[in-house]
Amino acid sequence: MTALKKYERLEASGLWRPTADVQRRDVVVKIGEATLTITDMKEQPLAHWSLAAVQRQNPGEFPAIFSPDGDPGETLEIAEDETAMLDAIAKLRRAIDRSRSRPGRLRFAGSMSIAAVVLAVLVLWLPGVLRTHALNVVPKVQRQAIGNALLGRIERVAGVACGTAETTPVLAQLARRTDARQLVVLPAGVIDSRNLPGGIILLNKALIEDYEDPAVAAGYILSEEVQAQVTDPLDQLLAYAGPVASFRLLTTGEVTQSTLDGYAEWVLISPRPPLPSDTLLAAFDAAQIPSSPYAYARDVTGETVVDLIEADPMAGRDPAPILPDRDWVQLQNICGG
Repeated sequence: MTALKKYERLEASGLWRPTADVQRRDVVVKIGEATLTITDMKEQPLAHWSLAAVQRQNPGEFPAIFSPDGDPGETLEIAEDETAMLDAIAKLRRAIDRSRSRPGRLRFAGSMSIAAVVLAVLVLWLPGVLRTHALNVVPKVQRQAIGNALLGRIERVAGVACGTAETTPVLAQLARRTDARQLVVLPAGVIDSRNLPGGIILLNKALIEDYEDPAVAAGYILSEEVQAQVTDPLDQLLAYAGPVASFRLLTTGEVTQSTLDGYAEWVLISPRPPLPSDTLLAAFDAAQIPSSPYAYARDVTGETVVDLIEADPMAGRDPAPILPDRDWVQLQNICGG
């Protein structure tokens, strides 16, 4: 120990007794490498105390009384005027104490490290696991119930869905032609089209009223079906709402009204990444629906959708009509305009 060098030749006189019932005797106290050596006046060793185990029984009082840890009956008294020895014992004990390992601190540090790891797992891993598990166990009927509940909240923002006795069967015919479960036409709110849990596809009325070709609306329906395959609409809702919503859905089977209200406003206007052209073209080909009308509806110049125009799977072919002209004209009046 560096702190020991200046004290290694230090000696002092004192009074020592091995037990409480024995007379005290004059001794010489010497500082060793890690011990106090107690000898008689003829330098015959009487005791060796570990500095690490030396305890002072009367801090601040004199003569200073020391004893080995665990044996208060054995004592060593050092007078107040032996300041060098008293300072040496105090400083060396502090140096030894600082050099000791701190199991409590190590345990605390270890506990904090474990807690940090657990917290990181909870924050980074658990939300995804909860959401994935919810998506795997929620049945179709429950997805449809969530979608219908969400539609009800959306209608408060976008207006009540359009429909008449004459147009309802035509809209159902368009759904069958595009393999959609449920189509909903809204008078406002939605920019063009969106999909909801349970296979519900929302269409802005302009996609029907403003185009002579039903392939435009059919194209938007197909794009939403592809979008739903790329990103599960229920997954999108749960990602928006956070892990608490996933936990609630797993435990109660419900999504809160406040979550539905917030998501209803967000989903109508949230931007989405463009879908790959080859994936869209495969969907148009499978449905036997031309992609060019949809492409020009998205970009009248055709510059940003050139792939959908040049690789139109129905180009040069004569696919079955999407809807009879009479039914399409009737459907264009679905919102009364």
